[in-house]
Amino acid sequence: MARTSEKPNKLAKRDKRVLGLIAVVALITFFGGLVLAAYAAVNYKYETRMSLDEPRDPVVFEVPKGSGLSSIATRLEGQDLVESAFIFKLVTKMRGNEANFKAGEFLLTPGDPMAKIYTDLAEGQAILYPVTIAEGLSSRQVMATLDLVPTLIDDNPPVPAEGTLLPETYLTPRDMKQSELIAKMQSAQKEVLDTLWENRAADLPVKTKAEAITLASVVEKETGIGSERDEVAGVFVNRLNRGMMLQSDPTIIYGITKGLPIGRRIRRSEIDARTDWNTYQMTGLPKTPICNPGKEALAAVLNPAKTDNIYFVADGTGGHVFATSLSQHQRNVAKWRVIQRQRGER
Repeated sequence: MARTSEKPNKLAKRDKRVLGLIAVVALITFFGGLVLAAYAAVNYKYETRMSLDEPRDPVVFEVPKGSGLSSIATRLEGQDLVESAFIFKLVTKMRGNEANFKAGEFLLTPGDPMAKIYTDLAEGQAILYPVTIAEGLSSRQVMATLDLVPTLIDDNPPVPAEGTLLPETYLTPRDMKQSELIAKMQSAQKEVLDTLWENRAADLPVKTKAEAITLASVVEKETGIGSERDEVAGVFVNRLNRGMMLQSDPTIIYGITKGLPIGRRIRRSEIDARTDWNTYQMTGLPKTPICNPGKEALAAVLNPAKTDNIYFVADGTGGHVFATSLSQHQRNVAKWRVIQRQRGER
C-alpha cells in the first residue's frame, strides 16, 4: 500500500513544477509585453511631430564644445524644441547615439520630431559665417581683420609669415579659433600654388615657389584693376629677365611700414634709402613677399602675358598705361604728373 500512495505524490509534485514554470513564463511574457508596449510608445513619441499652438520660425540652437547629452536635452526641452528631455535622452542612449553630437550652431525647426532634431544636431550642417580676406593685405592686416570677426575665438596666434595666406572668403563655424582659420588659409594657399606650379610657363625668372609668391605679392600691390594682372606680371618678368630693377613703389612702402598703408606720397629720401625690400635700390626680388597675393596674382606670375612692355605708370583711372621704351614711358609719366597736379596731390 505504501508504494501505491507514493506515485500520486510524485505526480502532484511534478504538476506543481509545471504549473510554476507556466506561471513564470506567463509573467515574463506579460512584463515583456509591457516593456515592448512601453518601448513602442516611447519610439512613437520620439518619431512623431510635436504639436504646437501656432507655427514658429526656425531657431538657432548652439551646442558648445564638450556638451553632454543631458545638458543638450535639458536645453532643448527648455526652448520647447523637444517635448520631453527624458525621452530624448532615453532613445538616444538606447540607439547608441550619445556620442554623436557635433559642436556648433544649428538651425532647428520647432515642432519637428525628436528624431529629426537629433539628426539635425548629429548629422546636419552647422551654421557657417563668411570671413573675407581681401587680396593684397599684409599678414599684420589679416590679423587685424580677424580680430574684428566676433564669431572667431582670439587664441592669440603669432602673425603668420608674410605671403603664406590665401586671400579668399572662408566659411567658418562659430567659435572657430583664429589659429585654425590661419592654418586653413595656409593649406589653401599651398594647394593652389602646387597646382599652378605644375602648369607654369617655361623659362620664368622665378625658380622656386617662394620666389613666385614674392613676385606675385608685388604684382598684387601694383594692380588696381584685376584684368591687368597678367600684363603687370609680364612687365616684371621682362625686367627680371633683362636684369633690370623692378622699381615698384609698394616695395619702398613695405620697407617703411612692414605692410601698413603709408597714407602719403613717397619721399625722395625714401626712394633712395636701401632696405631689404626697396626695388629701386636692388636688382631681383625683395627679401620677402610684401603682402598675401591672391590666386589670380599667383596665376599671372606663373603664366604672364607675352608682352614687350617693360614700363608702366598710373593712368588716373585706377589702371595703368604701358610702354616698351623709356622715352614712351617718360611721356606717360609726364601725363600722370599733370593729373596729380590737377587733383592737388603732392
